[in-house]
Amino acid sequence: MSEHINNQTKRKEALKWLLRQLHEGKTIEEVKGEFAALLQDVSAMDIAAIEQELIAEGMPETEIKRLCDVHVALFRESLEAQEKPDTIPGHPVYTFFAENGAAGRVLDALEEALEALKAAPDADQLEQVRQRLQELRKYEKHYVREENILFPYLEKHGFAGPSSVMWAIHDDVRAGWKTLDAILAAGPDDDPAAFSVRIDEIFEPLATAIREMFYKEEKILYPTALEMLNGEEWWQIRVQSPEMGYCYVKPGDQWPPRDTAPEAVGALIGRMAAEEPAPGSPQGLLHLDTGTLTAQEINRLLTHLPIDITYVDKEDTVRFFSQTKERIFPRSPAIIGRKVQKCHPPASLHRVQRIVDDFRAGRQDEAEFWIQMQGQFVHIRYFAMRDEQGEYQGTLEVSQDVARIRTLEGEQRLLDEE
Repeated sequence: MSEHINNQTKRKEALKWLLRQLHEGKTIEEVKGEFAALLQDVSAMDIAAIEQELIAEGMPETEIKRLCDVHVALFRESLEAQEKPDTIPGHPVYTFFAENGAAGRVLDALEEALEALKAAPDADQLEQVRQRLQELRKYEKHYVREENILFPYLEKHGFAGPSSVMWAIHDDVRAGWKTLDAILAAGPDDDPAAFSVRIDEIFEPLATAIREMFYKEEKILYPTALEMLNGEEWWQIRVQSPEMGYCYVKPGDQWPPRDTAPEAVGALIGRMAAEEPAPGSPQGLLHLDTGTLTAQEINRLLTHLPIDITYVDKEDTVRFFSQTKERIFPRSPAIIGRKVQKCHPPASLHRVQRIVDDFRAGRQDEAEFWIQMQGQFVHIRYFAMRDEQGEYQGTLEVSQDVARIRTLEGEQRLLDEE
């Protein structure tokens, strides 16, 4: 047994060394030619593990992202030999696969429409392309479910680096959608040739990134997740997924063999909350500074606030979020216990870290931002939470759509009729 363990360890170290050779400038052909035998029978789990270890050993996630397509190309022959994961309708992985298949067809349709537009750049063709692009952008829900539900569960098993790399690629795709939409909105003007060039410069790498992500998910992410996560964890992912939404497909009902009705979400949240119950009196009342409430009343109060709040403790761990009716940013119970640094896109991580560092050091007590998206004017504020001695105890994030508030003028008294 010890010999087998030693051999496995040596093999993993050799594979990491091969990847380092690529990052130092060697070509795939050079590495393959010299170490062909070592590259046989490399599993999805192997690839995920060695990328995670490289990150843990100090290789920046941005560097892994830069050459992740090269990594896949190096191991492609071995990955191609693996069988497709065997799941049934209703299982999250089955749904992810189905969405990828549908998104691929939408992407192909967009590509055909773009070719037709470049050949005949008239208003009808332009509108057709814009509709195809909007259809493709529905695939956003696929990314959102991965980032906010699947990735947190993988992180609990030590699989954090590769998921961060994938999130960064998701953001590249989102940026590509936005840029392409802007080009189409501007139209061809009086120079159709230049218009075609602008489209190709954005769409070709965008389409490649999306298709390569299909491959990475299906050959590496999902097989690794199936090996890491147990049935209970997959059930929790299934229960939390409807709130994030699906694209193109409706999940089947053959899995799991238990209730997944909406009330099961409440049961799941209750189980997770029960792991660390709040102290209360024998009568179940919590004595607060300005009153007494039951845990149920506090929960009801928080869910009826016209704002979204998220609490991150002094150890940077997400402890709570309010589940309001019209949440602005996606949240799921899977993020409870997750480090706040993992709850934001890699591109904005440094800003989040700076806010938390400033709060912890006492340099700042509040930070605010406002953005416009999908007809909303979103006001986002972060507050440092401190105890009676002024020591940092965590961060409170408060988000609110203030679009309607910004339009108010004059006065409306409490009992004024409209």
